[in-house]
Order: sequence, then structure tokens, then C-alpha cells
Amino acid sequence: MAVSAAIQPDSAFLAIMQSHSGEKVSRCYQCRKCTNGCPLAFAMDFMPNQVMRMIELGLRDELLGCKTIWVCASCQTCTTRCPNQIDIAHVMDALRQLSQEAGIPPAEPNVVKFHQAVLDSIRRHGRLFELGMVAGYKLATRQWTADARLGWEMFTKGKLEFFPGSVRAKGEVRALFDKKRKG
Repeated sequence: MAVSAAIQPDSAFLAIMQSHSGEKVSRCYQCRKCTNGCPLAFAMDFMPNQVMRMIELGLRDELLGCKTIWVCASCQTCTTRCPNQIDIAHVMDALRQLSQEAGIPPAEPNVVKFHQAVLDSIRRHGRLFELGMVAGYKLATRQWTADARLGWEMFTKGKLEFFPGSVRAKGEVRALFDKKRKG
């Protein structure tokens, strides 16, 4: 039976994460309130409290390549439940950013495509146009029939508009996106 090597904590990654996120990750004492309240824990490969511990241990590669950081919906439930007031959802955002900066392919590529479809819709229309966003997402993923029944039900109940709503400041919203692209 092979014995695996002991993990040596890497405080450099902890320092990077605390600097990048602005959160004092080392305050986490593993109460698991974040994990117990997470509505998406069932879909994660590492639970939120495990992510916090992995940061402390310096398990950079495992974290930047995991599903959890992409599955996290940033719903803020973990943040709200944390007795040490650590914004865990923001830590997940920081991990996603570091992953992209490092050029690591997302473990859940459709999540990135969904985010891009949402942002494209807002840039184009000044607000989210759900039907157009869904069309953009379907084009990106090529999953034409997935969720078709749900989409039809939403449309027939008036939850999806056929045309985008009008927004007075559409040009200003587009200018924000253009400014972000340039800077």
C-alpha cells in the first residue's frame, strides 16, 4: 500500500488570495456553516469550507482547476452565514479570476459561456433580455434542445418576453462595457 506525501502548507498562496480577494481567509475555523447553507453543494467537488482550508494549505492547482469555483452561484448564502464575516462568495470570484489569469481551462466551461451570454445581452440591450441571452447561450454550447420544455413553459406563462424591453440609458451601459474593454 502506497503512502501519499504529506501536504506542506504554502502560505504564499494564502497571502496571494487574501490580497487578491481582500478577505482574511485565515479567520476561517471550519464551522461548516457555509457548506451547510450552500444550495449548490450537491454539484461541487469541494465544499466551500474545504475551499477555504485548501487556500490555507496552498493547494493552488487543485483549486484553480476544480468545479466548485465555477459552480458557485455567488448567492451570498455562505457569506451571510459566516460567523467570521468572510465574504466567501467574493473569495470564489477571486479564484475564478486567478484561474482565468493563469490560463487554466474552466472545469465547467458552460458556466463561462452562460456568463458571457448574460453580459453580451446586457451590453447589447442595456438590460438582460432573457430570450436573446438564452439564444446566445444555446449557440455557444450547441445544446439546442436542453431545457426546451422549461423554456416553452416560461414563454407561455409570460416569463420570457419575445422582444427586449427599452432602456433609456442603453448607450451609457454600452459605454461602461467599452471602457472596461479598453482599460
